[in-house]
Amino acid sequence: MMKLISNSVFLEHDTGQHPENKRRLEVIDQVDMIPINLDGSEYLPLVHEQKLIDLVQDAARNAPCWLDGDTMVSSGTYQAAIDAVSCTLIAADLGDFALVRPPGHHSYRDHVSGFCLFNNLAIAVESLRREGKRIFILDFDGHLGDGTLYFFYDTDQVMFWSLHQFPAFPGMGRNSEIGGHRGKGFSVNVPLPPGSSDDIFLHAFKSYFPLIEQFSPDVIAVSAGFDAHRYDPLLQLNLTVDAYYEIGNMLRNQCDRIFAVLEGGYNLEMLPKCVHNFVAGINGIPKPYEEGISTSMRSTWEQYDIDLHLGISYLSPYWKF
Repeated sequence: MMKLISNSVFLEHDTGQHPENKRRLEVIDQVDMIPINLDGSEYLPLVHEQKLIDLVQDAARNAPCWLDGDTMVSSGTYQAAIDAVSCTLIAADLGDFALVRPPGHHSYRDHVSGFCLFNNLAIAVESLRREGKRIFILDFDGHLGDGTLYFFYDTDQVMFWSLHQFPAFPGMGRNSEIGGHRGKGFSVNVPLPPGSSDDIFLHAFKSYFPLIEQFSPDVIAVSAGFDAHRYDPLLQLNLTVDAYYEIGNMLRNQCDRIFAVLEGGYNLEMLPKCVHNFVAGINGIPKPYEEGISTSMRSTWEQYDIDLHLGISYLSPYWKF
């Protein structure tokens, strides 16, 4: 059974009234508060250059400050970011959901981006990859996890699948971006038009879902962001809590080990409902919350349909649909 795990250290990343603030964790209940008995700093060089590690550490010493227009650092940020990596590694080992902050999927080898400092999921995945594991990454955050995408763009040991609003930050994630070198065909980007609702999202999810079985992963790693919800302030997607339950329910029999880490999701009323619905789906228990399936406008369907067929055409030389 997947459990929610966290630690109070993540509240020490103090961003004030920033959309990515400590209230995001405080509103989620039924969480196992675990000790952090792993030093995440030892794992940072798996994916990050030393200059980025030093930058974040130095910024915390001189906090508060901003590393870019979106990404804030406080005095407690460096330790919180290190322990976010640690908690994600623990979740990867146990098959749990790491409720951590700062989030990670926009972070690159050499720079921070989009509220993210260290790429928690990429570090855990790279650690597993070096153990010889095949890992399937699902990123259903409403923004493309561009940092994660490009960490694994050239490898065939990791498959990356993202469903995200396009156009939106970070401005990438076209369906033509399918990987490079040995990794060609192993990056799957599913751009969704603004206004896409449960019907389009779940249609896209089911259309690409056979790739998981064909890839035959040892581990499924989930970048679980919930900013595609219809009441989230940062995007224009239209998902309900029901969609997150369906995602979890479809995933649960696909692999012996599934773990997740929190990325986005900024509506404090809906975030806990989304999280609990997803975990209920993974665990095969009844959904705790319902909103009813949302539907998309015809013009949104028309744009999505064009993108769907184009995306499948790029990947058809490598996979069966």
